[in-house]
Amino acid sequence: MKRSEINQAIRSGERFFVSRGFSLPAWAAWVPERWPGMRADADELDRVHLGWDITDFGSGDYPRRGLLLFTMRNGLVGSKGKTYAEKAMIVGVDQETPTHFHDAKMEDIINRGGGELVLQLWNSDADAGLAKSTVEVRVDGIRRNLPAGGSVRLSPGESICLEPRLYHRFWGERERVLVGEVSMVNDDVGDNHFLENVGRFPAIEEDEAPWRLLVSDYPQWITD
Repeated sequence: MKRSEINQAIRSGERFFVSRGFSLPAWAAWVPERWPGMRADADELDRVHLGWDITDFGSGDYPRRGLLLFTMRNGLVGSKGKTYAEKAMIVGVDQETPTHFHDAKMEDIINRGGGELVLQLWNSDADAGLAKSTVEVRVDGIRRNLPAGGSVRLSPGESICLEPRLYHRFWGERERVLVGEVSMVNDDVGDNHFLENVGRFPAIEEDEAPWRLLVSDYPQWITD
């Protein structure tokens, strides 16, 4: 992705969060020049990947297949600290997050406002393929049974619990959706299994200076 495209997506995301009355931490608005020298004070942000995260999943077409995320809370897998994570995400109309599951993470996906969030679901089989079996999920604590590949449509205020190894893809309908994720510790490096061969973190073409840092930018910018 071009840095200019990333900057545009973050600016748009910031306006959308404000329009939905959703406030981010103060450091979400730090300019890049604010980060050098913050190693001691901001080490947790780098260590557990808190902050802005944008991906086009290697598609080269972010509006069609992409996702904007902001991670507010997280821990480390296997540590005795935080065992939970929380993200805010923005999902565009017909903007797809491709089919994937998490080996370890259980998560609640919440429609916090805007349009409708549609999730398509499959169980995984022993070879990490798509199973043909009936999918059982809980939507706000109420059990639903779906055929393989069936969909759940979440209106604002509704949520679904996704268990480990449950394949899911999702997109927005009607208008952009503010999506919350409350989960076990999040590990985007080692706990994502995509059905297709897609990229989780984009290569960045630096065609302009960053507006905000992504979590993948921290190693180059956070210094002692």
